[in-house]
Order: sequence, then structure tokens, then C-alpha cells
Amino acid sequence: MTTRAIGPWGTATRVVIGVWLAGSVVIGHAVSGWHPVAWLLGLVVFPAVALGWQWWRARRNPAPLRATGIVGHVVNISVFFALYLTWWYAPQIDVLSDAALLFYGGSMLLAAARGYAGCEVLAVSNWLLHRHDQIGCVPFWPIDALEARHRPTEVRDAC
Repeated sequence: MTTRAIGPWGTATRVVIGVWLAGSVVIGHAVSGWHPVAWLLGLVVFPAVALGWQWWRARRNPAPLRATGIVGHVVNISVFFALYLTWWYAPQIDVLSDAALLFYGGSMLLAAARGYAGCEVLAVSNWLLHRHDQIGCVPFWPIDALEARHRPTEVRDAC
């Protein structure tokens, strides 16, 4: 991708939320002890699963994935909360909570750096597979939509 699909507000929002999510884990582990499994899951396993799924999907259907409607938003936020809330409903696997924060936060930071629109969940796979797939992401949708309206047509069409 040669042009950024997000503007300055989309970038700033992704940086702030990404630092907040990943930073909460850093601070929590600094205070209560380091839990390496959360880091392994959030920074290696979850991105590898997303990459494997995207690689498999792209081989079967090379068209860009655009799951940016209401279903894409609901599925994405549901997966995040299912992983994050494990401390509440399944304390024996509560490590998934920190792993989700690291995965989503780190992916948001990569999406901000690379200028990806849509959901941060695909940031690593988009980068490594040279794709521009999107899944809806509730916090960024209004900002991205507003910025897209003010972007020149040729840049908008490239996204």
C-alpha cells in the first residue's frame, strides 16, 4: 500500500488506544509480576493465527476482505470482549485477557504506523502478506469515515 488509508485523527486515535491497551499490561506486569505466557500469546500466537487464517483465506479468495458492516463490527468487538473478560467468566484462563490487550494494542500501533484503515486485528497479516483487508472496528469507524470524506478522490479510491 503506497498511500495511507487513515488521516491524522485515525492515526492518533489508534496510537492513544494502542498505548492505553498495551500499556495497561506493561504497568500491570510491572506491579504484580511478569507473566510471559500473556506476552507469547498476544505478540506471537494471536498474530500467527490471524496471519495463517488470512493467508489461507487469500489463497482461496484473493479479493480483499471487507467485513466493515455491522456484522464485522459486532464479531470483532465480541471476540475482543470474549478474550478480555476471561478474568471474569473463566479465571483459569485469565491470561487471555492480557494477551488480548497486547495483541489488539500492538496491532493498533502497527496499523497507525502503516496507515491501515479498518480493524487493527489484520495489521500484522496485511503487512506481511502485502494486503489491505479490513474488518470493522467500532472505535475507529466514525473517525475513518469522517476523514475519508475529506480526502481527495484519488487517495480515497486507492484505499
